[in-house]
Amino acid sequence: MKTIVVNKRQNEKIPFLRGILVRSLLDAGLSFDEANVIAKQVRDQLADTKTVTSEQLQQRVSVFLKDRDDESVLEQYQFPSVAPSRILVNSLSGRQKAFSRGRLARSLLSAGMKTEKAEYITELIYAQLITSGINSISTCELGYVTYLCLQQEVGNKAARRYLVWSEFQRGSKPLVLLIGGTVAAGKSTIATELGHLLEIVRIQSTDMLREVMRMMVPQNLLPVLHTSSFNAWKTLPIKDKKERDWDQLVAEGYLSQAELLAVPCEAVLQRAVEESVSIILEGVHVLPDLLERVPDSEEVIKVYVMLAVLRSKKLKSHLRGRGVDVPERRAERYLDSFDSIWSLQSFLLSEADHCDVPIITAEDKKIAIQQVIQQVNLELSRHFNGSPADVFGTIAKLADTRAKQPAWRETIRSLNG
Repeated sequence: MKTIVVNKRQNEKIPFLRGILVRSLLDAGLSFDEANVIAKQVRDQLADTKTVTSEQLQQRVSVFLKDRDDESVLEQYQFPSVAPSRILVNSLSGRQKAFSRGRLARSLLSAGMKTEKAEYITELIYAQLITSGINSISTCELGYVTYLCLQQEVGNKAARRYLVWSEFQRGSKPLVLLIGGTVAAGKSTIATELGHLLEIVRIQSTDMLREVMRMMVPQNLLPVLHTSSFNAWKTLPIKDKKERDWDQLVAEGYLSQAELLAVPCEAVLQRAVEESVSIILEGVHVLPDLLERVPDSEEVIKVYVMLAVLRSKKLKSHLRGRGVDVPERRAERYLDSFDSIWSLQSFLLSEADHCDVPIITAEDKKIAIQQVIQQVNLELSRHFNGSPADVFGTIAKLADTRAKQPAWRETIRSLNG
């Protein structure tokens, strides 16, 4: 049950959110750990309360603050007069941006961390920066502090993944991420989410490339191009189709269409590599051998994954959803050809398994996205053999000269010195 907070002065009703209360307590001067504990206690008290006024909520919080021997915190909470500190982040190019918790959390998600843990680490670092009176920090300093925080609060493996991702972000190597899968496997949705998380602006769909080719080549010249991938077999010039193995026919029709799409796909990938721009190419026509068409170089990070929906009922549900979300994609047409779609997926998964390509089940979008990111980080780690000093520069080099690496909180405090 959600507790509603009623603000009578402003005539507003909003749900009680622990995060907002934590922020108020941080602004009053508490550490993140202290603010988090009090916010949880207040939330537990309100578990069976439907509504509470903002004044009543403030009174409940004040009871916990009165137990502390610091009246200034209680006063600042009850009568906030000073706006929260604004922290500026200075990039290597000299640009300044306001510290963004969303941006830091996104970088942690890009390094393979779960959402809850990423948000926790972000709030922890922000609270410590505020507590230490930091109003300006460089990207290298912030990155190194985050790395140390992950070492202490999560573990060396998480810190290592963040280090590898940070090195990639600061470099110029392009990432070529190929995402294959049958119809309704979630390729477009997952590619869009990954583009946001990994800060990749160039996302190309093979469906769009096929549509361009259809505009250029008439149907009577290339009928296989003007049909769905799972029904392309119907256009093959084969007389004895009834006597042929049906699954093999589905595969042959698909391969005929995919071969035509391989040329524009290769052109798109080569252009991205030439410009050193990361790209995500997704679509049913993305086969493992496309990786071989990408220039083989240590300067290019190549990752291929195959998405799969392994339960027929779930895939049918996805197909029905396509008809609701995009009416132009009539669900009936896909459901009528479900056997062909299922057969095509079996072929794609067999090809992926034969080529040792990671197969990721896409029945849960969040889990699938995290698993793709893990594959990206795994490939990045094969190209990385540096140290914190190589990635974060001077501040890490100074720490490395000490007998014992400083705790991340002490590192933040030292930035003022």
